[in-house]
Amino acid sequence: MRQVVLDTETTGLEPEQGHRIIEIGCVELISRRPSGRTYHQYVNPQREVDAGAVEVHGITNEYLSDKPVFGQIADEFLDFIDGAELIIHNAPFDVGFINAEVKRLGGGWGAVAARCRIIDTLVMARQLHPGRRNNLDALCERYGVDNTQRDLHGALLDAEILADVYLAMTSGQTDLALGGHREQDDGGGEVSQSQRQLAADRRPLPVYAPSAAERAAHDALLTLIDKKSGGQCLWRVQST
Repeated sequence: MRQVVLDTETTGLEPEQGHRIIEIGCVELISRRPSGRTYHQYVNPQREVDAGAVEVHGITNEYLSDKPVFGQIADEFLDFIDGAELIIHNAPFDVGFINAEVKRLGGGWGAVAARCRIIDTLVMARQLHPGRRNNLDALCERYGVDNTQRDLHGALLDAEILADVYLAMTSGQTDLALGGHREQDDGGGEVSQSQRQLAADRRPLPVYAPSAAERAAHDALLTLIDKKSGGQCLWRVQST
């Protein structure tokens, strides 16, 4: 299974108002493991970057002045994502900008959804953690993903971080610990968070073998289950 974790940075918030992509970052996963392949490109937007956007990602008009325009990198970028399952945090934002860039090229390039299946990790996070903050920084804290290098947004760095978050979110290993801390919810209040990171040097858990009496009681229970289920006791079916 080929997946591509994707993030973009832009000149502003609305492609309908002429805002453009200025950075693309992608991380490839094969069978849920980073393959080592990435795609990273800065793009000359052929317009000014909003001051508010610069405060978020730090990418200036001067820095982008000698970068290629989207039409020059479109083939390479679209080939990289073609046929993959795209993993994006707040997918409508990034997909909307990519579709707007592709539409400007004319011809039969086609929308992103025609090339890829899209997974929105923001929707996934809201389903898993309703009422909590589910931005990327909050998810890093929740799942123990290191984001200490994220002083500003950056497409490739954010894609790398999102890849770690996505793998943690879909590993089935959440909310099993007993310790906890508190975090803000979507409304600014606090909610209890039950996950706790285990120390790397923790002692191994003890393993206790059952006694003869416990084995006998277990076997008697399986015999009863097998009888009641008409010989369909899964423990015994799987052991034969």
